Amino acid sequence: MADDFAGDVKEAIENFQKRDPGIKKFFASSRGYVVFPNVGKGGFIFGGAHGNGFVYEGGKLIGKASLVQGTFGLQAGAQEFSEVIFFESEKTLKEFKKGKFSLSAQVSAVVAAEGRAEKARYQLGVAVFLLPKGGLMVEAAVGGQKFNFEPIGKGGK
Repeated sequence: MADDFAGDVKEAIENFQKRDPGIKKFFASSRGYVVFPNVGKGGFIFGGAHGNGFVYEGGKLIGKASLVQGTFGLQAGAQEFSEVIFFESEKTLKEFKKGKFSLSAQVSAVVAAEGRAEKARYQLGVAVFLLPKGGLMVEAAVGGQKFNFEPIGKGGK
């Protein structure tokens, strides 16, 4: 099962890079990143999202992560997407590893498409990319996402 999940993460990274080759600069230069290959989101007025992923520092696997999001407001539908969050600095990555990290409404996600990564910039120390996989939902905010981190081995401490 863990091997299947690792395969999902690898496939998600490949799909992001195929959709927008410019994203490779974020994989190469960020302090670390977390990849959520399958995030499910749904709602009608009240909504939520959940996904699991792997966390990397310096290109090495250091832990597992989960995300949850609860929303209220104008929204309807369901969708599945992949999400990758890049950490610009050691400070931002450390905050994530403490397990108290969340994305605020000031951080907007970039939907991966040819050429978009070239113009993307870090906001509050993170850069967030989404890759829709299926479904349709009227609402695509990432603000309000909360994360948990579980270290794997020595690298996650």
